[in-house]
Amino acid sequence: MSGYQCAFNFDAITEIAGIGRTSRLYKSLVKEKRIAVAASGFPGMPGNKYPGLFLFYAVPARDHTNQECEEAIYAEIEKLKTESVLPEELAKAKTRSRASLIRQLDSNSGLASLLTFYDVVTGDWRNLFKQLDDIDKVTAEDIKRVSNEYFVTKNRTVGIIDTTQTKE
Repeated sequence: MSGYQCAFNFDAITEIAGIGRTSRLYKSLVKEKRIAVAASGFPGMPGNKYPGLFLFYAVPARDHTNQECEEAIYAEIEKLKTESVLPEELAKAKTRSRASLIRQLDSNSGLASLLTFYDVVTGDWRNLFKQLDDIDKVTAEDIKRVSNEYFVTKNRTVGIIDTTQTKE
């Protein structure tokens, strides 16, 4: 699978696990467990041309720890690896991806930006016009397979920002 094709799987994972108040991370860590005030996940760190990082993060709620959030994120990643995403989750992710692409085409600058992006990142500006079909091809099995291939311990880097109280 090329990096270009794999990107659509990561976009679906982003929509399902990491973007917005209906994402798995937000629902689990913020709404249900109440251990975080924010939680998300997205690809593209530090950019999209070459392989990069998929970033998962959470901001602990008062009286909760980075470690609690880290463990809860791992649990959500494990679900991506072991449980098929629900058909309605996948359909919603595809709808959001399509809508996002179409919104970006709404202006001259948006169109120019996307044509340039696709030419630089994929090697052919025409790939922009294949994206809607490629989004539709993503399956629940693709998400599970990609999660198992990439979200493994040997690929993991963990960064923690820990604040301390200063006494005055």
